[in-house]
Formats: sequence, structure tokens, C-alpha cells
Amino acid sequence: MAAAAVAAGAAVLITGGGSEPDAPRALTPDEANRLAITRFRNYETRGRAVTITVPGAVGALTVTGSVDYRGKIGYGVVHGTGRDASSDGLIEWTADSVYVHPMTDAPAQAPAAPPRTGWFRRPLRSSGSSLDTSLTIALGLGSDRPDNAELLPQNGAAWWGRDQVDGRPVDVMTGPSSPDRSGTAGNVRYWVGPDGTMYRVRVTVGSAPRPVDIAFDTQKYVPVAPVPGVTPKQ
Repeated sequence: MAAAAVAAGAAVLITGGGSEPDAPRALTPDEANRLAITRFRNYETRGRAVTITVPGAVGALTVTGSVDYRGKIGYGVVHGTGRDASSDGLIEWTADSVYVHPMTDAPAQAPAAPPRTGWFRRPLRSSGSSLDTSLTIALGLGSDRPDNAELLPQNGAAWWGRDQVDGRPVDVMTGPSSPDRSGTAGNVRYWVGPDGTMYRVRVTVGSAPRPVDIAFDTQKYVPVAPVPGVTPKQ
């Protein structure tokens, strides 16, 4: 699950959250089936509202916005916490590019229609940036097909406990090893509802001092409109 995100910088399993057993256990068939469809659920809904919290040595960055899992594009507003406002503004990202629109007084929510001017483009960095790694992870949490439920337990996916997200009962599960990186089982932790809906993802990335947290449905989903001139790769 989220193999590309893991390869981009996921490191070690984080702990905390939920009612956890003394040690993880193997997934039941029902749990494996729900974990297998959790990214597909995001794709089915087309997009989800997200809040991405990226810790830093001098403060956190919070991206509040939406991700279109069919269009493979994200859009939102960035606010710094415990740091200066130089990083504040609007942000839009694809699999290979980041577009930023600096703002000295960024709104709480990004406008539905991105401004037509004032954007700066840069390549999305595959390493060395906790923000870019977090954006990659968020964009990779949707898939146009379910994962193979039978292979998940074989590759190290596990159940860790039960929890609640905004009053919703969820199971806390860790994903399997990335196909191209053995020994990475458990690098990504998922909060999954009874129908396979993903409500939270937490992962440690090498360039961040604390775990990155991606929370879903934190506000109303707004369809993502590309920055003028941007054509996401399909």
C-alpha cells in the first residue's frame, strides 16, 4: 500500500493511537479485504478533503485542501505553525511538480478557483523534503483497483488495534512491505472504517523529526481545479 510513498521516504513504524495489543497480529480475512480496498475507496469517491500536518525542526507546516485521486492532483493552502509566514500561501501539486502562490495573509481555506497569476513552479523533490514527501504520500493514497488481499498478510501487513476518529470506530492496521523495498512492512499506518474507508494515515519520513499525519474529511471536499496551464499526468 502506498508503495511509491514509502519509496519516497517512509522510514520507521510509529506507535501510538488506539487500543493496541501487546504485539501486532496477523490480519483476519475481513481486515485484509478492508485494507485491500481502502485506497480504491478514495478513487471511487474521486477525491477527499485532507489536512496534512508536516512536522519540522522549527515548526510545522499544515496543508488544508483536497486531493483528486482520479485526476492525480492536489490543491490547498499552506500555513506555518511556530515559524515565520514565508511558507504560507496556496499550493497545488501533481506527481512531478509543485506550484506555489505565496501569500502574506493566507486564508483558512483555499479559494475554489485558483488565481490565474502569481504561481511559481518547481519540480516535486523525491527526497530531502518532508513537505514534498508528504505531498507524494497523500497523492498516492488512491488506486484505480483494489490490492490483492491474500498477499497483504504474506508481505507483513498487520492489525494493531482499534480506535475512533471523530466518533467513528476504526481498525488500526499497518501496510505490507513495498514491492521494491523489502523489510518496510509497517512503515505506513492506516485508520480504516468497517467499509474500508480510510480516515487517517500516519507515517514517519526520514526528513521529518516526528510522524507526518494525513487526516481525511476534515472539511468539505472541493473539486480540484488545475492551476491555469497545468495538465496532470493520467
